[in-house]
Amino acid sequence: MAENVLITGSSHGIGAACAVAFAEKGYNVGVTYNKDPSGAEEVAKKCRAFGVRAEVYGGDLSERENCVSLMNNFLKDFGTIHVLVNNAGGALKIPSGEFEDMPLDYWDSQIALNLSAAAYLSQGAVRNMKENKIPGRIVNIGSIHGHVTWVKRKMLPYCAAKGGLEMFTRALAVEVAKYGIRVNCICPGLIMTKISDRYRKEDLEGFLNKIPAGFLGQTEHIVPAILFLSEEKSTRYILGQILTVDGGQSVSGIIDCMKEEF
Repeated sequence: MAENVLITGSSHGIGAACAVAFAEKGYNVGVTYNKDPSGAEEVAKKCRAFGVRAEVYGGDLSERENCVSLMNNFLKDFGTIHVLVNNAGGALKIPSGEFEDMPLDYWDSQIALNLSAAAYLSQGAVRNMKENKIPGRIVNIGSIHGHVTWVKRKMLPYCAAKGGLEMFTRALAVEVAKYGIRVNCICPGLIMTKISDRYRKEDLEGFLNKIPAGFLGQTEHIVPAILFLSEEKSTRYILGQILTVDGGQSVSGIIDCMKEEF
């Protein structure tokens, strides 16, 4: 019987590539979106081409109620969950000014989207996995900026949230290990997706100069790591780990590669 996976933020980028890759391996897939329903439907269509079931769910996961309803709706449709990939996140709507000028609701929304959403969704997933005695897997998608700061103030709450996600991964992994549930975290560096259009040529050159691997990351460099940590048997002894996939970016002394704020 096919296993079921829910991937948040999967209408584009890493999440979309991940959804298709899971479908190719025979998983039934839950695809989610916030503002791009057509993108999510296209991803689901690609998943169904592999003969699996794929359903689409919408909602802003910075709102707790949407996280709870998303998991409830997924479980209503599929019955069980075997893999949860907490991929939704980001820091795109960045206010101007210094830290002391930062609107507090910006801080709240960043913590909610990049940290709390993973906790809310994981709670529902763990409950279902335990009830059904499923050796489930949770893969949180963090960032190198969970352990390497970004100079510009705009990233401060994002960094704090992703840092919290790393410790949440470790703590939850220890708590649920006795039930055969494994929790791990993957921290990507710069990965080129459609939102990378916000970067200018000189910014990308700056990033490239700080990546020892010598090339900019693509979704194809992240997906295999997610699939690996989602395997049921071969990675049973791996839990509570933080796997950084960044071409060496975070260990090259990177602080900031951009010429100005965007």
